[in-house]
Amino acid sequence: MKATQLVWLRNDLRLDDNPALSLAQQQGAIEVVFIATPQQWQQHDESPAKQGLKAACLEDIGKQLAVRGIPFHQREVAYFSDVAAELVALCQQRELHAVWFNQETPLDERRRDLTVAESLAEAGIASHALDSDLIVSAPVLTQQGEPFKVFTPYYRRWLQLLQQTQRQPFPMPTAQSDAFEFDYQKPDWAGDFRDDLWPSVEEEVLTKLHRFCEKRLKAYPERRDYPAEPATSTLSPYMAIGRIGPRRLLASIQYHCGAQGMEWQGNDWLRELAWRDFYRQLLLHFPRLSMEKPFKPETDNVIWQQDEAGFQAWCDGKTGFPIVDAAMRQLRQTGWMHNRLRMIAASFLTKLLLIDWRRGEQFFMQQLIDGEFAANNGGWQWSASTGCDAAPYFRVFNPTRQSERFDPEGEFIRRFVPELSSLKGKQIHDPSPEIRQNLGYPEPVIDYKLARQLAIDAFARLKTN
Repeated sequence: MKATQLVWLRNDLRLDDNPALSLAQQQGAIEVVFIATPQQWQQHDESPAKQGLKAACLEDIGKQLAVRGIPFHQREVAYFSDVAAELVALCQQRELHAVWFNQETPLDERRRDLTVAESLAEAGIASHALDSDLIVSAPVLTQQGEPFKVFTPYYRRWLQLLQQTQRQPFPMPTAQSDAFEFDYQKPDWAGDFRDDLWPSVEEEVLTKLHRFCEKRLKAYPERRDYPAEPATSTLSPYMAIGRIGPRRLLASIQYHCGAQGMEWQGNDWLRELAWRDFYRQLLLHFPRLSMEKPFKPETDNVIWQQDEAGFQAWCDGKTGFPIVDAAMRQLRQTGWMHNRLRMIAASFLTKLLLIDWRRGEQFFMQQLIDGEFAANNGGWQWSASTGCDAAPYFRVFNPTRQSERFDPEGEFIRRFVPELSSLKGKQIHDPSPEIRQNLGYPEPVIDYKLARQLAIDAFARLKTN
């Protein structure tokens, strides 16, 4: 009789395309565990919305496993450092002799997993650590065996490896005994989230992926930068907690590109997913990124401004720049922000207010339902010109020009800055002082031209020192 295997779910909250679940079940019956670490998540600035979505997904997972007769254990400890003892105790209690899990790339998570593997080995329990949740899990390296520091050559190599190593999604686990009732209680750590925007049932999530690829994939390159339009996938909250597997994403792209007569290798959405892989792999090669350090060490010498009033105005969506304020209010109201707006908002904080990118990075993580360390850190360092393959330091977004270009009719601004909803034409992008006063909308917190020059000068000084 084959021994029962334990599958440890972490940042891979799904049944479909889950290597640990599928491969473990090939060895025999399985049981599944999820160990919540709320204090650790708080240290990592995870948002209440993300934790709420996570809890809702766990409820769905529990129900799906119960239908298949697979036991699901939910445990809670404070920190990652407490996980190993909890896993060993569960294995001993349930007489389980092997633990399966999919690896993760951030530093704290990797340290946790080393401790877990050592503790399991000491207790005579095998551990099976599988590849991380990347579309290309193999190291993407230069011909010299070095990590890429620029995205475009990385992407070329990534595509080559993808075509050599791709495989089909792993199947869902099969039923192993009679179904039973799943008793679920919402955990204390679960916050509120917009379940009208992000359903938690796995079948609905996969349907959302299918519909995006079917309806929007073709127009994605032309329409993705317009926040008023439903042109993006809005699947990032699911990717942040591993609700969709990387092979499932790829299979959907390939299928729908084929159905629509497009080459999947050149797909723009696939390229965006490659950026996610890029940022995650950087964490493996450059541990300092997990230690609040810039990728470019010299940029640690930038003299950032201590502008508390400016920072608060940015957080509250009251900077006096309508597109920035609409973006920040979208974040506060929904826990999500359109990617073009993330670049505009981040550039505004780091380049025009000249406030340390780490403060923006932390604030985003505390608000975002799709907060993911690698992507968030990579995006902020790109905007601040401190990161790998970052925007040149002299590239400073003009928020008014960005607004006119990507929200030309002001539709998005009206949605989230209702005090400006009566304005027509170009005036919505930069209302006059009289209009601002009449509508109760603030004056700009900075003079754009002056602030831009101060930022360029601050970075230029790094070259001369």
